[in-house]
Amino acid sequence: MINLGAGINPEDIEKKSFAIIDSEVPEPRPFQNDEWKIARRLVHTSADFELLSLLCFHPDAVTKGIEALLSGCTIVTDTEMARMGITSGRMNRLSCHPECFINNEQVKENALAKKTTRASAALDYSLPYLDGGIYVVGNAPTALIRLLQLVNENKCRPALIVGMPVGFVNAAESKELLIMQKDVPFITITGRKGGSALAACVVNQLAELALMKKEKKN
Repeated sequence: MINLGAGINPEDIEKKSFAIIDSEVPEPRPFQNDEWKIARRLVHTSADFELLSLLCFHPDAVTKGIEALLSGCTIVTDTEMARMGITSGRMNRLSCHPECFINNEQVKENALAKKTTRASAALDYSLPYLDGGIYVVGNAPTALIRLLQLVNENKCRPALIVGMPVGFVNAAESKELLIMQKDVPFITITGRKGGSALAACVVNQLAELALMKKEKKN
């Protein structure tokens, strides 16, 4: 059997993957500079070039996301999978704290009492952490819809929303609502595609950009 991985370290594999993506998406690319780095990371994570036609950035998304991370913000995710996908090493260097409340006992009780989804109840529970933080949705449209309701009611103002719920029921519609609002910067994938892995990889790339900026200052 041929050992295709012999003598190749992970960093070299990533660099080669990025080079392949760059070669398959020649200039002029749909995104430039830091936005392209995020877009390329999404393609690298999914091997899906269609995401480039679905990806949408608020004009201030990258700037505000980096600023929030450099300030040591809290990152709240809708799923444990998204939280676990955010690289702890980068977060520690930025003094940022990923949180997920979906399995919190109080959240479970609140969801039953209010006859709502745990994702929506977890969003309500996370309200004290949302101002100036980053909210990451990789699974539940109900969490994104509830968050947008709270933003509209001026009850919270995240620095950035990474909105990438996936599926056939209200996923596309919730992201349309996200794009329509102008108050909070966002990064989203329109349509049905999304997922926790993609949402987490956006945060990881933003963290990498934030660390590069931090190192330049020092």
